[in-house]
This record gives sequence, structure tokens and C-alpha cells, in this order.
Amino acid sequence: MGEEQSTVAVYDTKSYDREFLLSADGAKGLDWRFHEFRLNFDTAVTADGADVVVPFVNDRVDRACLEVLAGQGVKLVALRCAGFNNVDLDAAKELGIPVTRVPSYSPHAVAEHTVGLLLALNRRIHRAWNRVREQNFSLAGLVGFDVCGKTVGIIGTGKIGQITAEIFRGFQANVLAFDPFPNEEWAQRNGVTYGGLDQLLKESDIISLHTPLTKDTHHILDEETLSVMKRGVVIVNTSRGKLIDTRALIGALKSGHIGGVALDVYEEEEGVFFEDLSDRVLPDDDLSRLLSFPNVLVTSHQAFLTREALSEIARVTVANAVSVASGGAWLEGTHLNP
Repeated sequence: MGEEQSTVAVYDTKSYDREFLLSADGAKGLDWRFHEFRLNFDTAVTADGADVVVPFVNDRVDRACLEVLAGQGVKLVALRCAGFNNVDLDAAKELGIPVTRVPSYSPHAVAEHTVGLLLALNRRIHRAWNRVREQNFSLAGLVGFDVCGKTVGIIGTGKIGQITAEIFRGFQANVLAFDPFPNEEWAQRNGVTYGGLDQLLKESDIISLHTPLTKDTHHILDEETLSVMKRGVVIVNTSRGKLIDTRALIGALKSGHIGGVALDVYEEEEGVFFEDLSDRVLPDDDLSRLLSFPNVLVTSHQAFLTREALSEIARVTVANAVSVASGGAWLEGTHLNP
């Protein structure tokens, strides 16, 4: 490409995306196009003339979308997130479009938000805050429980799952973990016990999800698995929304079997999460139902949202975009379909 600038089209853009991407090393050497709408088959035509497209978690980069991108000469799909279940990697490879991601932007950010959600839900901090603003200083209905001594089940012990487990060990909780590829050395060093999924579901007082979304983990929590959990269990999900069957979860909440749920992700986030819908009727009946429960706490996929995480996302994304000019010297660990 000689001295030409690579043109980068960024989708589902928010103000913080612009701020951190434009301030990353190498950003000034790129020609930026920021789009607030999402990337999918219908919007892929807007990538015409771009060398790199930068999607986010809810963009739909399926075969149809990729075929349009390939026809326009796009040379790289650079995801600015860790998850890649929204991209057809096989189609991308067939079409000759490399796909990169940011494999580990800040596992501490997500782990800390996980524990923060659990504490807020358990101690009813969000409800207490609303009460005090109305000068209601009653403590009725705000009783929680000590995390110390409870059994916390961690499903998935990648970097985020490991850090979450270590934080809970700091609370003197018992941590039971499940992972198809257990890290026994880490577990022994941190006082964590690996077990089977059935054991974890039956014995845990708190269950936290930290596994990627695959065909094997889709609806890993469904009517059957929810039913074998302890009555009163609290579930936290900061990983992927489709790990939980929402309607089965609603049923378990209505019956009182599930004691509480804290979610930073949801099955059908598209068109809802990251958007301001405060002046509209929420179109998703299942999400509306979840929000009506007093023992459900939902945040809008913000676990990643720290300065450190945004800086790392920008650094890796920009470095991969710059690499297009040099023939694709992708950063280690970011290339998904070599």
C-alpha cells in the first residue's frame, strides 16, 4: 500500500470508542470513519473504500456481510472485543479476510464488575441508594448474607474466571470451579477445587459464568440445570447472554427457586444494550419481565468499561489496523482464522 493511509471503518461507535481509538499509538496514521450504527449485511455497503472494519460484540458479521466486505476489498476485520461468536470465521477464511480480536483487554475489569454486581445485589445497595434519595432510611427488606463461608461456583477458569475466583477467595469463600481444561496448578495455589458441572450446580450458593459462547455452552443454564441448583442460589453472568435460557430463568425466579440474578449480558442485546431507550416502550417482553423482579440486577454490558480496558482495546485494534499496511504482522494471540 506504499505510503497510503489505511482507511478504518468503526461500527457501533460511542464517544469513548472515538476518544481511546484516536489517542492510541499509530492512530494518526490511519484514516478513520466512525459509524454509530451496527455492521451487518444491510450496512456493509458503508465499508466501501475501507481497508479495515472494526465491529463490536453485537455487530453481525455473517457470511452475507463478509461477502459484501470482500467484494469491497476489505483486508481485515478487527474486532475490538474478545468474543467472536458473532463472526463466521470459516466464511471469512474462505473469502481471504483475516479476523483479529482483543483476547485479553482487562480481565480485572470484568472480574471486579462481577463481584461488584454480586455485592450490590446481595446487600441491596441499588435499592438502598434509591430509598435514601427519597429520605427513606428504613432497613426493611435489605437483609443480605455474608459471602464469607459460602460456596462460589466458577464456570470457566480462563483469565477472568481465575481472577474472579481469587477475589472470592479473598472473601474467605469456598470456590468450586468447572472447566473442560482445568488448571490444577493454579487451583492448588489459590485454594480452588475443581469438580464436575453437576457437583458445582448442586453445591454452590453463588454461581458465576465465565465461559465463552459455543455450541456446547449455549444455554448451559436451562430449565434442567437451573432445577438442580440449591434453592436460593444467586447467579451472576458477565460473560455471554446466550449462556442462560432467559425464559427458563424467569420461570425459576417466579417459583422462588433462584434467590437472585445479576446480569451484565443478555440473550437479545441487539437494539437495546448500549442505547438510550428511556423515552420508549421496551420492545423485549422477557427483558421487561426480568427488570420487574426485585431480586434481579441488570447492567448494560459495561463490565469491560474501564480506562485500562479501553486503552488496551484501542492499542491492539490500532496495531492490527496499522499492520495491514505491512502485510499483516498481527499481534500475537489476536489472529482468529490463520
